Amino acid sequence: MRFQEIAEEVQVMGSNLVEKVKDLLHEGNVQRVIIKNEQGHTLVEIPVTFAAIGVIAAPVLAAVGAIAGVVTKCTVVVERHEPPSATV
Repeated sequence: MRFQEIAEEVQVMGSNLVEKVKDLLHEGNVQRVIIKNEQGHTLVEIPVTFAAIGVIAAPVLAAVGAIAGVVTKCTVVVERHEPPSATV
C-alpha cells in the first residue's frame, strides 16, 4: 500500500509551541515537524520515527523550549504519511 504525504501548517504562539510539538511527537502518523519563524526561515527540523520517540523527546523538547523563549509567533509544518483516500 502506498502512502500519501500531507503537509499541514499551523500558526502557534511561542508560549504554546512546546505543548504543540509534544502532542505531535505522540501522534502515530507524523513523519517530520518543522518550526519556522515569522519570516519563514526554518529554525529546527525534527524527523520523527517510532523507535526514537522516547530517546529524542527530552532533548528535542528542551530545544523547542529555547526557541519558544525567543520567538513570539511561529509556524509549525507537520508532514504526515497517510493511506490514500478510498475512491468509489
